Amino acid sequence: MDRTIPTAIEGMPTADDRPLQLRLWQQAGEDAADYLALVHGMIGLRGLDAADLEALDARFDLLPFAEAMAHNALMGSDADGRLLMVLADPFDPHQRTWAMQRVKAPFAFAFCVPADLLSYLSMHEAEHRAMAQVSMGSGEAGPSEGAVEISLATLAGDVHPVIRLVNSSLYDALKARASDIHIESTAGGLVIKYRIDGVLLASGSAQGTDVAEQVLSRLKVMAELDIGERRIPQDGRFKAIINQREIDFRVSIMPSIHGEDAVLRILDKQRGDKSGAPLRLDVLGHEADVVASVRAMAHEPYGLILVTGPTGSGKSTTLYATLSEVNTGEEKIITIEDPVEYELPGVLQIPINDKKGLTFARGLRSILRHDPDKILVGEIRDGETAGIAVQAALTGHLVLTSVHANNVFSVLDRFLHMGVDMHSFVDALLGAVAQRLMRRNCPHCVIDDRPDEALLHASQLTPKDVAGWQFRRGTGCEACRNTGYMGRQPIAEVLRFNDRIKQCFVERRPLLELKQIAHESGFVPIRRIALRAVADGRTTLTEVNRVTVVE
Repeated sequence: MDRTIPTAIEGMPTADDRPLQLRLWQQAGEDAADYLALVHGMIGLRGLDAADLEALDARFDLLPFAEAMAHNALMGSDADGRLLMVLADPFDPHQRTWAMQRVKAPFAFAFCVPADLLSYLSMHEAEHRAMAQVSMGSGEAGPSEGAVEISLATLAGDVHPVIRLVNSSLYDALKARASDIHIESTAGGLVIKYRIDGVLLASGSAQGTDVAEQVLSRLKVMAELDIGERRIPQDGRFKAIINQREIDFRVSIMPSIHGEDAVLRILDKQRGDKSGAPLRLDVLGHEADVVASVRAMAHEPYGLILVTGPTGSGKSTTLYATLSEVNTGEEKIITIEDPVEYELPGVLQIPINDKKGLTFARGLRSILRHDPDKILVGEIRDGETAGIAVQAALTGHLVLTSVHANNVFSVLDRFLHMGVDMHSFVDALLGAVAQRLMRRNCPHCVIDDRPDEALLHASQLTPKDVAGWQFRRGTGCEACRNTGYMGRQPIAEVLRFNDRIKQCFVERRPLLELKQIAHESGFVPIRRIALRAVADGRTTLTEVNRVTVVE
């Protein structure tokens, strides 16, 4: 096939005269068909409209997607199997020269309306993971200054393979909705895994122990850690600008038998939401009765509200949503966090800085002198912070905070272990919320299903219990990475502290008696709430058993 430039194009304007393209578009009345005909008459190249682009078989194996984005070009084959290099700007001689040098297979040039090509590439962006663009080799990692900007265009231009691997991992993890990136050193190189919807999934690997060392060194440089220290754990953080959003990454480096491992927690302050809509409890997916209970506690004038659960269970998001709902602008709301995960308009948010001596306890003391009405403490980690939070709740402030506990009944033991006075704590406590995140069935591959008797027995359910339930499950597809699940929803149990329940806590009554009184007060266990999602087909019984304890 001929991939030489038609004679007519040699006399066409150069890149310095590029405004001609705009003049031709305006001369065509901004009509795509007229523009294609006009340019074809001038240079003799084949013009493709939006429908022609859709009909092409994109050849990202010949011209990787990242390079196509960077150069505003597309390599594809038409219905007859002919290779076409589609250019957004057919008048640019540099682009034509690059195309001929880049692709060795024979092809013919074509052109299209630039907006059509951009739309086509944008539509395909989600289908092409950045990791697929990475070809590992050797190279040295260089330092970064400030926030690293990462896009498909910058990935294509990265010179050092190690930098490309690290940046591609960050970009791809955000596109995959991952909460964490695990980079694990092995005897032969490294393995990269993403935690998506709470489950670790292998994403890629690279061969060579030298590559693993360079990747860990690159992460240390980005997080401003000691690259020469490999014997002890290190923690740091850095920022990156991905898809025009500033993303925070918390970095944990841990020595291992094969070198070092790294885990990066992804913190997207904008939550990927371009609409700017405020966080709300019902929007997060909480059940209606849970939303009503949390809202009722949040509208109390003072007291302590606890959200418990394991790491990564959505505690902070629930706290933010609760604050957003009560933020009317009429009260002073202050948060102290490590780090600030979401930005809330109209709220004073203070990040912890241990290196400068700003701890939760010290910051909380200062907050109380700043005339607050409502206070959010990111996490109760020690007895000093717990004691100050309780005293703040007892002196007319509404305090919202999180603590690590397995359920709402174990929060008292957690605070007693930290040395907090039991009577003060129980008196201040409005209620506790125990939360988990549960995966939802993938809407693209979900089918009707029926669990076997063994699963029902293991779940302590009988066929009579599940009569009328709509069991469904995902079979696994490309959209859900063959897991059968896509996205998560929060499930939570709420224990509001009335006088009877407080008396039980103070008198240290047996757990069975405490649970009985809680049930009489309207308490609904988290497992029962989770089973509602199984009954209406939102998730599977297997997933509920994974995240909740069988009663």
